Amino acid sequence: MVDTESFTEEKIAEISEAIGDSNAVIALSGGVDSSTAAALAYEAVGDQLTPVYVDTGLMRKGETEEIRETFSYMESLRVVDARERFLDALSGVIDPEEKRHVIGEGFIREFETVARELDADYLVQGTIYPDRIESEGTIKSHHNVGGLPEVIDFEEIVEPMRDLYKDEVREVARALDLEEIVSERMPFPGPGLAVRVLGEVTDEKLAVAREANHVVEEELEEHEPWQALAAVLGKATGVKGDNRVHGWVVAVRSVESRDGMTARAQEVDWATLQRIQSRITGENENVSRVVYDVTHKPPATIEYE
Repeated sequence: MVDTESFTEEKIAEISEAIGDSNAVIALSGGVDSSTAAALAYEAVGDQLTPVYVDTGLMRKGETEEIRETFSYMESLRVVDARERFLDALSGVIDPEEKRHVIGEGFIREFETVARELDADYLVQGTIYPDRIESEGTIKSHHNVGGLPEVIDFEEIVEPMRDLYKDEVREVARALDLEEIVSERMPFPGPGLAVRVLGEVTDEKLAVAREANHVVEEELEEHEPWQALAAVLGKATGVKGDNRVHGWVVAVRSVESRDGMTARAQEVDWATLQRIQSRITGENENVSRVVYDVTHKPPATIEYE
């Protein structure tokens, strides 16, 4: 386990030395990784740091409003509405790796735009060790590592937690007295709902995924999963009322893990699963069926793409 006191002191000093008298922006998603990196960087350079949250249109239900409230103490917080730009860039994109690269480049370009306004030379990211391992291997490209474009208009990318696992990041977050809504928050992928929608990202599939994920997180909260999610797979026939429908298939996934490198599908009781399927199909007329994923990692990954 990480020695939080010495780690915090060491990283604050490293960030301060790296950024010096320059300005920096930090990629803030609201998750524990970026939030902890933001807290460390703020301790290191104070007002030289500008947190930037990019609303990609691929976020969870109510995410942007929650970010504004949770991080209201950071007066320099920038919320960038990039929904139209991201969805336009993803139009027609089907391949999962291409999706990640499109999103990775989109994020960088948004941060570069803000950085130019602020004359900021540095980008701080909440990259953690599993992100690097999976990107440096061939498992998948994380939007903040393997999904980055070759040309980046920053003097340096600062990653204070690049050697930590998720559970260690949580320890540091608690030591920094971050709110529980941040320190204990369930992981959410950087590319957002784009990797919980198989195939092309469309407004309709995103709407289904957003509502279904909201239901899953609510219903499984008491089961304390490491990560729980809903993914839109494709279409299948069903019956609603007296009508035959061709609606979306939603897969529910809930796993237990220590660091995300491996994971076991969580055993969820039948009553809970039935409640989840009833809500998802009942609250969305475009969903015809719900399935539960019992596959561990490996052979599956936690996310669908």
